[in-house]
Amino acid sequence: MDTTTIIAIASIATAGLTMGLGSIGPALGEGKAVSSALSSLAQQPDAASTITRTLFVGLAMIESIAIYCFVIAMILIFANPFWNHIIK
Repeated sequence: MDTTTIIAIASIATAGLTMGLGSIGPALGEGKAVSSALSSLAQQPDAASTITRTLFVGLAMIESIAIYCFVIAMILIFANPFWNHIIK
């Protein structure tokens, strides 16, 4: 195998691992956040607007981690900085 093929394989494998492992944490975090919010809503229905607003802000912050992983995976696949060292 030549160097270009090795970099392509490594980039695609790393992008896949980044998305796979980078999605597990946010998914578990979002599930726990929604579970806690529903539990809080069941205990204090009067505070529904405050709990819901805080939940959505928290979910947006948690989801940003998965978005960052997606951006890194896209950079590795389409705009890989290692190609510049091979192609002269």
